[in-house]
Amino acid sequence: MGKKSAPRRFQDNEAMAHSRAIRISPQKLNLVAGLIRGKDASKALADLTFSPKRVAGDVKKVLESAIANAENNHQLDVDRLYVSEATVGRSFALKRFRPRARGRTGSITKPFSNLTVVVREREEAN
Repeated sequence: MGKKSAPRRFQDNEAMAHSRAIRISPQKLNLVAGLIRGKDASKALADLTFSPKRVAGDVKKVLESAIANAENNHQLDVDRLYVSEATVGRSFALKRFRPRARGRTGSITKPFSNLTVVVREREEAN
């Protein structure tokens, strides 16, 4: 028998891609995600290509995946796509210690982040 499939979380004119455990803090990743929110997909790809931020390459991969999902899985028009959501969340953090003076230790946290990108097809202008 099996269990019934869950209803689709997004509308019919949306596609999504996400990446887990990106090795950067959520605050820094959110700065790059803010660059592409609400922009056309082609313009967002161009901005990420020439961005000096290190994590821009990872964000670009996720955006390209969302665009490919829209085209191949949901038959959406690539030329009318725009980034409707780009959400960043905390993942786990590696905890490390560094020896300090007088027998003490300094704690170091190496945070990881999750990224979700949702692209939506623009409505036709009548």
